[in-house]
Amino acid sequence: MPAERTIRALLGSGHPEGIAIAAPDRAPLRRRELAAQMDATIGSLRVLGVGRQDRVAMVLPNGPEMAAVFLGVAAGAAAAPLNAAYRAEEFDFYMSDIEAKLLLIEAGLESPARAVAARRGITVVEVAPLLSAPAGRYALLKDGQPVAGGAGEPSGPADVALVLHTSGTTSRPKIVPLTHANLTASARNIGRTLALQPADRCLVIMPLFHIHGLIGALLSSMAAGGSVYCPPGFNALKFFAWLDDSEATWYTAVPTMHQTILARAERNRDVIERRPLRFIRSSSASLPPQVMQVLETAFSCPVLESYGMTEASHQMASNPLPPAARKPGTVGRGAGPEVAIQGPGGDILPAGQAGEIVIRGENVTAGYANNPDANAEAFRNGWFRTGDLGFLDAEGYLTISGRLKEIINRGGEKITPREIDEVLLDHPCVAQALAFAMPHDLLGEEVAAAVVLREGQETSERELRDFVARHLADFKVPRRIVLLQEIPKGPTGKLQRIGLAQRLGLP
Repeated sequence: MPAERTIRALLGSGHPEGIAIAAPDRAPLRRRELAAQMDATIGSLRVLGVGRQDRVAMVLPNGPEMAAVFLGVAAGAAAAPLNAAYRAEEFDFYMSDIEAKLLLIEAGLESPARAVAARRGITVVEVAPLLSAPAGRYALLKDGQPVAGGAGEPSGPADVALVLHTSGTTSRPKIVPLTHANLTASARNIGRTLALQPADRCLVIMPLFHIHGLIGALLSSMAAGGSVYCPPGFNALKFFAWLDDSEATWYTAVPTMHQTILARAERNRDVIERRPLRFIRSSSASLPPQVMQVLETAFSCPVLESYGMTEASHQMASNPLPPAARKPGTVGRGAGPEVAIQGPGGDILPAGQAGEIVIRGENVTAGYANNPDANAEAFRNGWFRTGDLGFLDAEGYLTISGRLKEIINRGGEKITPREIDEVLLDHPCVAQALAFAMPHDLLGEEVAAAVVLREGQETSERELRDFVARHLADFKVPRRIVLLQEIPKGPTGKLQRIGLAQRLGLP
């Protein structure tokens, strides 16, 4: 039987009466109910004038409706989930950049996204959760009235299903279009790595506007005929109650989440013993080997660290399940796409030699949208360049040794330094600004910035932080801003982000 290469086809692969989506205090949604709702959503999109190539911005909180809406929209158009914490300027950039035709937003949610959509002439449709119905059921409302149903063909394998932005330090954030073929290939790759079965259930604590949550947790489960349990976002105080209620067999998270969960593990020993997990998965940031060891001891199950990025529809490499070896400090072996190491001239290097990590495979995007310069730089000799440095050992396990890119990885949240630079430079007192990563014990990296003031001007670190907070989401606001007479430069006069934290003695 050929592999399902569209999201809609994936839902037809499991048992119709099998559970698809569960949530706290809700009846579960069966796969046949979810499939029917996806078809209805495609029909409603067509009534609204949204075609297979159109992009639909989504501003919804985590939970079963977010999971179900994503699946329905992506089945018939290009879904563009956005972080509900964004400020107006951020919504304006992202919605205009993707040329959104429609904004789907939770009914009653106060958000600057509404005003942005109105100003740009983008149709606004509300998603009203049906709280008395199974988890994930919703109604679509336009001007307070239900959107009429209709018929509509689902998208095909080559159609774009998901549009996300990735970040670069020398250019504006780039649009990553991912097709149904990309996403379903990645979902199957993850399912094979984790040996997912219909009996498996994932406790989804990753945000569903992020590639990790969407593909690593949600779509991989759907592809395997399994199910997801979707609480309203991550809450360490409720995690073990959710684990108990969900009867989950696994969860996937970033290292910072694992560490906060570990802090409460001992007092919840009864839940851990009552609801044993088959494995735990970690991705999106480096997992310290010490944390991996403590996590495995606390939960009495293997912890699998994997390596992913948006351009690869998430997973590129992963440590395998037992009895194969898990190697702490590595991100495992190629787990879907081909993984290799390129030298400076584009030649493929042998095991043990460090170079740039490159990938190729069905899950890898064909290229950034409307950005030929970025594509020319990102692809070389048929391989996609990750921008990360590393090496493969004799058994094919990959160690990441550094980053060519200057993206700040704050606990799995990837932040573009230039975006912060530009906001700081809008402040009337600032002459120069350079955001950079500084080490952080829990998050791995935290945001910092160096600032040179205009001659004769005075301001404070607190005032500058407050200024940034008025324009960017909280996780992008620098936790330290250092006022300098001059920002260190390299031999060519270029401001030096990399290593700046060490040069300034931070933290």
